[in-house]
Order: sequence, then C-alpha cells, then structure tokens
Amino acid sequence: MKTKFEIKSRWTGSVLFEYECETLLDCLKEAFKKDANLQGADLRGADLQDADLRGADLQDADLRGANLQGADLQDADLQDADLRGANLRCANLRCADLRCANLQGADLDYSLMQFHCRHLRPKTDRRLRVQLAFHLASWMKHAGDELKPDEQALFEALKPFANEFHRTEVERI
Repeated sequence: MKTKFEIKSRWTGSVLFEYECETLLDCLKEAFKKDANLQGADLRGADLQDADLRGADLQDADLRGANLQGADLQDADLQDADLRGANLRCANLRCADLRCANLQGADLDYSLMQFHCRHLRPKTDRRLRVQLAFHLASWMKHAGDELKPDEQALFEALKPFANEFHRTEVERI
C-alpha cells in the first residue's frame, strides 16, 4: 500500500521532498534519483538498514537513532550530521564525509572506515575513543622492536584506557 512520505527540514519543518511509495527508503531512493536537496533532513529513527545511500547528500541531517546497519554510505556527505545513537554496524563509510558529525552513542562495530581527512573532527563519546585507542594499542603491541622509545611510552600510557574496550571476546592488551 502506497503512502505519501514527506522528508522535512530539521530546522524549519518545511517539506524538502515528498513522494507516494511503500517505504521511507523508497522515498529516499527517489529523492536521490531526482537530486533532491536533503541537507538538514529530519530522519530521526528512520529504518534505513542495508540502504544504498552512496553519494547521498545528508549534510546537517538529523539521523539520531536511525538504523543504518549494513547501509552503503560510501561517498555520502554526512558533514555536521547528528548520528547520536545511530546503528551503523557493518555500514560502509568509505570516503563518507564525517567532518563534525556527532557520533556520540553510535554503534560503529564492524563498520568499514578508513583513515581519511573527511573523517576528521567528529564528535565522539568515550566508548568510540576507547575503541579507536584499542586498535591503535593493538597495532603498537604487535609492532615488536619497531616501536621507538616515545611510541613505547605512549603505548604504556594508552593501555589502561584502551583496555576499557567494550568487546568482551577480545583479549586485552
């Protein structure tokens, strides 16, 4: 059964795009096909699991609590997006622009990210910072004799923080 979906601005409440279809995801797909401007879209709590959102312009979008598990967000513009509490497990975030995005409380387990300048300056919570520190400390631990004295000092200082890692099946450093 088709329903009229409206994607509204998080700032003004004005309608950015509307379409009659079966799901919000279908509406988003149509919006992307038509190059609709969804900057600042209010997509709180949206179920976008496994969605193909490659190259989507979702700058400043409100995606708090959205289910983006397994979504393909490669090359998507999520700059300044609010992703607090979003499920991004197994999401493809390669080359996505996450500059200044709010990732506090987001689940990034098993997501595909890379070291990229477009991933700088996100707002994070302790859980995500610990997760990143654990990965860095793991790399340092397995560097063997390659670590310079300043790196060894950093590694020793980082270990207690990194070992707060939330994954219980992983051996501590």
